[in-house]
Amino acid sequence: MDLVTPGFGLVFWTIITFIFLVVILKKFAWKPILGAVSDREEGIKEALASAEKARLEMQNLNADNERILKEARAEREALLKEARDIKSKLIEDAKGEAQVQANKMIEQAQLAIESEKKSAMAELKNHVAGLSLDIAEKVVRQELSNKGKQLELVESMLDEAKLN
Repeated sequence: MDLVTPGFGLVFWTIITFIFLVVILKKFAWKPILGAVSDREEGIKEALASAEKARLEMQNLNADNERILKEARAEREALLKEARDIKSKLIEDAKGEAQVQANKMIEQAQLAIESEKKSAMAELKNHVAGLSLDIAEKVVRQELSNKGKQLELVESMLDEAKLN
């Protein structure tokens, strides 16, 4: 017998043992191993599906966040524009009101100046009239105290009356 060349009996028993081992492995080991592999494959598929679903949800959330940010920015810009418009309107209203008040004050001041001017003119006229009467009274008294001067005065008045 040669050790390098197997005999018929060794090959027969090796095949029988191999078949027996395959049957036992198929009955007891392959089903649990294939079941575990199948379960693992199913778990990986579910995990991938969940990851894809989470990725899609994340994209939707990002899109929603972007939309909300755009809306918030637009609303902020609208509020700022409205605030600027209100500020401008308030400033214009205040300027207009200030101009109206200034015009009223100028008009009142002009009326007061005119009134004071008229009052001062009337007072000045009264004062001048009183001074004139006092001076005239003194002059006439002095002139009338002397008979020659009285005649001179009458003649000068007559001359002036003729000229006018």
